[in-house]
Amino acid sequence: MPGIEDCLSAAMRIAGARGAGLLDWGSGLALGTAGDSPADDHEATAAEATDLIRLAAESLSFAEPSDPRLPLQDLILTTERSYHLFRLIGTVFDSRLLLHLWLDREEANLAGARMRLQALAEELVLG
Repeated sequence: MPGIEDCLSAAMRIAGARGAGLLDWGSGLALGTAGDSPADDHEATAAEATDLIRLAAESLSFAEPSDPRLPLQDLILTTERSYHLFRLIGTVFDSRLLLHLWLDREEANLAGARMRLQALAEELVLG
């Protein structure tokens, strides 16, 4: 299984990547980070990102009837200059992990980054 550092290093090689983190959205903590943080504070970014994910993931409006344990796969947030990709990670021990990738909008390919982040999440769990 690839480690957290390997996963985050690979995420930082995605075109346009400015920062990445593996977060526990149950506690709001960053388990690992790489690159920059939009708020210049990885812990503050982790707490705010996990609040957003927790709100969306626990909302019945977005629940997936076929798998209520993990209602969301990913979330994409766009701003004028950046994209934020959040990929929820399902594990056998029912954790609440997610990968957060912060991208420069001018340099990134959103579709490609989303697919690569999905692959990284799968490698992290299955690797």
